[in-house]
Amino acid sequence: MEELQSLAESAGYNVAARFEQVREPDPRYQIGSGKVNELKEVVTKTDARRIIFDNELKPVQNYNLAKETGIEVIDRFQLILEIFSKRASTGEAQLQIQLAQLKYELAHAKERVKLAKIEEQPGFGGLGAYEVDVYYEAVKRQIHIIQDKLKKIRRKRTLHRTRREELGFTSISLAGYTSAGKSSLFNALAEENVTVGAGLFTTLSTTTRAIDLFGKRALLTDTVGFIDRLPIPLIEAFRSTLEETIFSDLILLVLDVSESEKEIKRKLSASLDTIEKIGASGVPIVTALNKIDLLSKEETKAKTDWLKDKAPNLMSVSALHKTNLNALKIELSRFLKSYVQTSFIVPINNYSLSLLSWVFANADVKKVDYEGDKATVVFEAVPEFAEQVKERVEKLNGTFNAATS
Repeated sequence: MEELQSLAESAGYNVAARFEQVREPDPRYQIGSGKVNELKEVVTKTDARRIIFDNELKPVQNYNLAKETGIEVIDRFQLILEIFSKRASTGEAQLQIQLAQLKYELAHAKERVKLAKIEEQPGFGGLGAYEVDVYYEAVKRQIHIIQDKLKKIRRKRTLHRTRREELGFTSISLAGYTSAGKSSLFNALAEENVTVGAGLFTTLSTTTRAIDLFGKRALLTDTVGFIDRLPIPLIEAFRSTLEETIFSDLILLVLDVSESEKEIKRKLSASLDTIEKIGASGVPIVTALNKIDLLSKEETKAKTDWLKDKAPNLMSVSALHKTNLNALKIELSRFLKSYVQTSFIVPINNYSLSLLSWVFANADVKKVDYEGDKATVVFEAVPEFAEQVKERVEKLNGTFNAATS
């Protein structure tokens, strides 16, 4: 219930009242008829404009509740979609949200139109004008159009990822429960300034930056946050975004360790479950226990000890105060692709200066000597990149020396 309220507040709502009921779901209303009467009274007293259910509602339950209360009723999935719609800042994110909305609509289209034909209710307005099959096919057409647009974006993302792999970059994906502090940690490690907010789901689009891990470069990507019971249509809609996690060399999983053990356990379980659902369970994980600035040293040690058997490769940090970031970088560097050291000599001209600029941008250059009309360069890089340098050096009639580990 606390999380549902946080979601509602993130969507911009002021919560007027909360209800809970423990019973078998009622086929007509989800809740019992007595609770429906209580709900109606509260709606009248508070002049509420919307009712939000944590449980998934069937169209008939949604319709019946709207008819009884006179206001629109939504469930948790629709609420999350609403938040995503407000937070989407890129064309890709907007398309992904539209796709999730349309898939949800398609699954319920026939029943929703039939109910609207009986009598329009809040949330069912205008649907009665459609024939069921016509509306169903219209939604399907919209889905195909958006899927085609996303495929083009996905192809472009794949090309970028292939290019990064050719250059030999190690890719690290930030993952974790929404509001765990992923974007704050991203800013601290990449020395960036991506948006950080107090609400849930501040990040919906990926941001990738190069980070320096003691002379060795890696690419760090901030991704959309996870949430307990993340709806499958949303996972499918954000597939292209989540692929950054699937194809990464390492996952940096962020946990808010300042919360209660019960909450930490629930959110860790949800995060690991989502990583498995998207097909990234084989990727190594480093777990950043974030927000230790809110705990005493004793509390931090106690929670770290408690989590030892529950999460892999633990590192305690504070993204806000940049505490223990060097220790985290050392841990991350253990998973970097192995580097080799090599050197080359090239004649100095416009073509070789372009080569030198490229090597400086993508490798760890240890030494450069200019003697006469020649330049000698010593650098460290992954073997794949060193091989590409060799090809370009030989085209310039330079000398490439064998790599050493």
